[in-house]
Amino acid sequence: MPPNSIQAVPRYAGASTFARLPRIDEVDRADVAVLGVPFDSGTSYRPGARFGPEAVRAASKLLRPFHIGLEVEPWVTMQIADAGDVGVTPFDIAEAIAGIEQAARSLSARADRIVAIGGDHTIALPMLRAAHAQHGPVALVHFDAHFDTWDSLFGAPMVHGTPFRRAVEEGLLDVGGSAHVGIRSTTPSARDFTDDEELGFATFTTLDIARRGVDAIIDRVRTRVGDRPVYVSIDIDVLDPAHAPGTGTPEPGGLSTRELQLILYGLADLHVIGADVVEVAPAYDHAQITALAAAGVTFDLLAMMAKGAR
Repeated sequence: MPPNSIQAVPRYAGASTFARLPRIDEVDRADVAVLGVPFDSGTSYRPGARFGPEAVRAASKLLRPFHIGLEVEPWVTMQIADAGDVGVTPFDIAEAIAGIEQAARSLSARADRIVAIGGDHTIALPMLRAAHAQHGPVALVHFDAHFDTWDSLFGAPMVHGTPFRRAVEEGLLDVGGSAHVGIRSTTPSARDFTDDEELGFATFTTLDIARRGVDAIIDRVRTRVGDRPVYVSIDIDVLDPAHAPGTGTPEPGGLSTRELQLILYGLADLHVIGADVVEVAPAYDHAQITALAAAGVTFDLLAMMAKGAR
């Protein structure tokens, strides 16, 4: 029986790594590394996502090895390790982004793929820069209540509402294969939709999912991505606040946790080369609802990587 088995050590005990997995320094090399990025200086409403990695890791102790939806055991078929947290400054956004990118690039020498736990959505930009260094332009499947393609917020060009505009401008994305899923909420102007469309993204709103069904959206995303290398970015606020209250910019009318899971399962054979789960702000959470959802979604991403391993 493995020393950290749920039959040997109660799940509320054991290592404080994600799902009590080994640390990166305990393995020779990892197929996937889970990296905490505790940064939230780019948030525009409720701060606190810097404590997200800690909360998600704590909630992940509840996870069991077998993924029922995809019928895989991610840490049996792959070597997965916890790479700890990036030591990132909270005072200078540009310096923080550079530090996150450097940490991800360095980690790529020891792990084939990285799943980052944020932190606010600003962290997607440096993670995409690191992914681009390995794979060239990647398709993006972005789950979020918001586009995050604004040009700036209060004159700041690199915050949690802008990472994917910067990514397009820098040539990091294969925009023809990229899509937003779960968009909703109020927005300053209808022009936001036009601007985003001009960047090249496809958009599938929560109303599209409600009216057409999960399977139809899966088919459309799969067709758009094709066989491109794809980066999956999940803002936990894609879920309705009933399912994820602990986040910085909650928006009613979101997906249920089950809907998000079903979409991810339907995309499992895509060539996922990296991912992030962001915007968990535990100070606004209740009974770990949001942290548990984020831990489960991170497990789903790892299962997708195991299922679609190439």
